[in-house]
Amino acid sequence: MPKAGIIYNDTKPTACRVAEDLRDKLRRYGWEVVVTTGAGGILGYSSPEKPICHSSIDLLAPPGFDAEMRFAIVLGGDGTVLAAFRQIAPAGIPLLTVNTGHMGFLTETYVNQLPQALERLLAEDYEIEERAMLTVQVFRDEYCVWEALCLNEMVLHREPLTCMCHFEIEIGRHALVDIAADGLIISTPTGSTAYSLSAGGPVIAPGVPVMQLVPICPHSLASRALVFADHEPVTIYPVNPNRLVMVVDGNAGCYVLPEDRLRLARSHYRARFIRLQAPEFFHVLREKLGWGLPHIAKPTSVELP
Repeated sequence: MPKAGIIYNDTKPTACRVAEDLRDKLRRYGWEVVVTTGAGGILGYSSPEKPICHSSIDLLAPPGFDAEMRFAIVLGGDGTVLAAFRQIAPAGIPLLTVNTGHMGFLTETYVNQLPQALERLLAEDYEIEERAMLTVQVFRDEYCVWEALCLNEMVLHREPLTCMCHFEIEIGRHALVDIAADGLIISTPTGSTAYSLSAGGPVIAPGVPVMQLVPICPHSLASRALVFADHEPVTIYPVNPNRLVMVVDGNAGCYVLPEDRLRLARSHYRARFIRLQAPEFFHVLREKLGWGLPHIAKPTSVELP
């Protein structure tokens, strides 16, 4: 019996209703269906009383979500998609992303198009687009005390955010660089359209094998976004007397102490998106962010008198 998975945002009534209907339909077609929420991929935030809230990368897969699963369907917004990939990427399960949220930049289709999408899935009429993920780790006394998979970005800053931070950053075997800023963003190409875009970073097409470093409000005209090969790991040494806050993909984080160091590297796990149409990144940029739209006052050729 073939097996499929459903991951949904249990805080959205529409996602809850659609998940139940979809489960029943797949079962009528003779599929084994495993259902879970996206909450398992939200690692949670630490607190001053408990500065580490740690779950191992390989232990986040819900029961039944394994390499035998043909595909999974996620129902929610971008946050649910990010949480879902943190749960299933280690098992290599391809994911159809269905938007029940707002922006839906990472989603492939909408709830009202789900019947047609399901037909395509069952007929295996789709492509799989793989996107890079990062492994983010916090080391203390040479021991890894926190780790997470990252599809968008890692953000490191002080409390409150407007306080200046100092960082020493090592990329691969290159010399250390010093950056003074409100914080740092390390993002994947997928994350280049998220927080790093708002902080002034460039948009990077998903297939380009790079990472980018974006200082948040740097205290120097010389500190600007840097794009570099993703085979080079990044090590960050906080140079501050106070603790910092690290957030991964907007829904997981921990405190970073002055003696800690962070390491980010391209993960051997990848996010596998099910595409019902050939991936068209520029179309998504135009539809979601308005990139490349023609100017309303675009001149036309006229004959001069």
